[in-house]
Amino acid sequence: MTGVDIVIHAAALKQVPAAEYNPMECIKTNVHGAENVIDAALYNNVEKVIALSTDKAANPINLYGATKLASDKLFVAANNMAGKQRTRFAVVRYGNVVGSRGSVVPFFEKLISQGATYLPITHSDMTRFWISLEQGVDFVLKNFSRMQGGEIFVPKIPSIRVCDLARAMAPRLDQRVIGIRPGEKLHEVMCPGDDSHLTLEFDSHYVICPTIKFYSLDHEYNIDALGEKGRPVPLGFEYQSGTNPVFLSVEEISAFNAKAVK
Repeated sequence: MTGVDIVIHAAALKQVPAAEYNPMECIKTNVHGAENVIDAALYNNVEKVIALSTDKAANPINLYGATKLASDKLFVAANNMAGKQRTRFAVVRYGNVVGSRGSVVPFFEKLISQGATYLPITHSDMTRFWISLEQGVDFVLKNFSRMQGGEIFVPKIPSIRVCDLARAMAPRLDQRVIGIRPGEKLHEVMCPGDDSHLTLEFDSHYVICPTIKFYSLDHEYNIDALGEKGRPVPLGFEYQSGTNPVFLSVEEISAFNAKAVK
């Protein structure tokens, strides 16, 4: 990081069952690795650092989510460690990236190409937040301009039903419910209700403010560095994939995926 001004920390052991079976490797990468990035950024006086989080870090029930929550806490608290030096840290949290390695889209595509007679569905009611790689990258880069230090940025994105995804990808194939995998949730949360008193709503995103006060910073997070204004969400508000007001239809999923993975 010598001579570097901007850092995006995207490395993680991110596959939920792999983390359940290999907990120490997950902790080494996602927690100790996060600490190493923070130490290197502080040592080299990097200007801004954004760490990529996941919806699974909110109210975690699996080890992957728990380690990413620990990582989020480390990066937020790193603003206090920085003191009066210029280094500032923030977090971006979003949902499933369409077509990313280990996601369900490549898995379904592989089964379809191999001539599968059905697609396995973990649960007929399962939902997920849905974002393209391009949208994720754009959101991260925009937040370098927005950030003051200590925020968790959450984009407003649509949800999908996994059974609708399977129907969009293979309308003629049957679906077979196989049960939820180890550590998997039925719905994902990005802004927990327990953090509603810390959450601000902006036009295109939410910001979860730090739970701690920083030694040398006194930010008013309701106005970001771009001058955008946010407002408090109602007490108990939760941003969850199952209750998200925006769902993609089967046809919209097909169009979204075609654009996202080309």
